[in-house]
Amino acid sequence: MSRYRGPYFKKIRRLGALPGLTKKSPGDKRKQVRKQVGSVKKSQYRIRLEEKQKLRFYYGLTERQLLKYVRIAGKAKGPTGQVLLQLLEMRLDNILFRLGMAPTIPGARQLVNHRHILVNGRIVDIPSYRCKPRDIITAKDEQKSKALIQNSLNSSPHKKVPSHLTLDPVQYKGLVNQIIDSNWVGLKINELLVVEYYSRQT
Repeated sequence: MSRYRGPYFKKIRRLGALPGLTKKSPGDKRKQVRKQVGSVKKSQYRIRLEEKQKLRFYYGLTERQLLKYVRIAGKAKGPTGQVLLQLLEMRLDNILFRLGMAPTIPGARQLVNHRHILVNGRIVDIPSYRCKPRDIITAKDEQKSKALIQNSLNSSPHKKVPSHLTLDPVQYKGLVNQIIDSNWVGLKINELLVVEYYSRQT
């Protein structure tokens, strides 16, 4: 299944807030529709499915990509759900969004795809690149690259940067201090339901 490229509000109305997907607000009318949909009693399967879909659309993953992350998390030490969220949060596109260097996760993905971003001095054009502690993320030394990031920084000047990251807006530079703490995950989600969903599919 390919990455979703349809209207974002359609998914937000169905799944609830997905703050990394778009900066726009659905408005009051759509909130009412969402409440009406939420009042319908859901089966346990549907609850697990919606949590999985929420994770998938927030981070902009294909079904195959998410399944791959779940399998990697299952083989790692520690609770599978927490490891899964750590893997997703340490993706380069998500790190750029959390630093404020991109307005949304899809916007961050575009920055990376168009080769505007360096990691440790080298161009990285893979949005799913897994960042590690002590990685240094900078804009390419070109006016266009810096202008794109400056526009994003200007649009959210008071955005709080998570404790596992450090931002130097003057030099268009971000530093990964450590693996993300679970308290800083950008999405309200029950990751155990996602793990359960996939465990029941096999």
